[in-house]
Amino acid sequence: MKITLLGTGTSQGVPVLGCQCEVCRSSDSRDKRLRTSALVEIGDTRILIDCGPDFRQQMLRLPFKKLDAVLLTHIHYDHVAGLDDLRPFCWINAVNVFAQQDVVDSLHQTMPYCFPKAGTLYPGAPELYLHTIVAHRSFNVGRVSITPIQVMHGKLPILGFRIDCMAYITDMKSMSEAEYSLLEGVEFLIINGLRWDGSHHSHQLIGEAIAFSRHFSDIKEVYITHVTHEVGLHHTAQQLLPEHVHLGYDGEEIVI
Repeated sequence: MKITLLGTGTSQGVPVLGCQCEVCRSSDSRDKRLRTSALVEIGDTRILIDCGPDFRQQMLRLPFKKLDAVLLTHIHYDHVAGLDDLRPFCWINAVNVFAQQDVVDSLHQTMPYCFPKAGTLYPGAPELYLHTIVAHRSFNVGRVSITPIQVMHGKLPILGFRIDCMAYITDMKSMSEAEYSLLEGVEFLIINGLRWDGSHHSHQLIGEAIAFSRHFSDIKEVYITHVTHEVGLHHTAQQLLPEHVHLGYDGEEIVI
């Protein structure tokens, strides 16, 4: 399995428009963060997790190959705004999109030309097949088994995903202990950590992400994503983390 972190930034990205802090002015590519997304490749199966407004820019960096599926964590703009840019991939094959019911309902409303409730597809629209999924109920993309995990984004229930020994969780503030059993045996955890200090009503901080990871004894490596410019320069911030915890960066490849 190979996971490519396509984007590791928050909804504003880094650099932030109008900001002149040292991070936003940095020339280090690891301090340039597009909106959060990841590509999972297992054999010849390629699965995208979230499809935000930077999707086109993210995919221009990679060889153009088929996409088998898109997993959506939730309906927020920074996670779904790039769905129309899937059109070129639909020239290869139709793309299956998996999301929970509230996301499915919202996409019918916000992107009806891509996801019509009835009738024919708008000419030129991407050929996307929308599938409703629910937390805890595993499903397959080809031979790859995926288990959705429910987490709370403030008061909004959203999804994380477990694929084999890897779990991908973003925009989480909390998780019910009832979900913990779904993470047993996970060795690689990709999880959101907004910044070091303060508080946030719907996102956990880096310390909270690390503390959460300690609930699971099999975890070998932790990668922090959905990071704001307030975390500081990448090379400095990384030195403050435990050895097995990594501040993820755009383009990073995790090979399992």
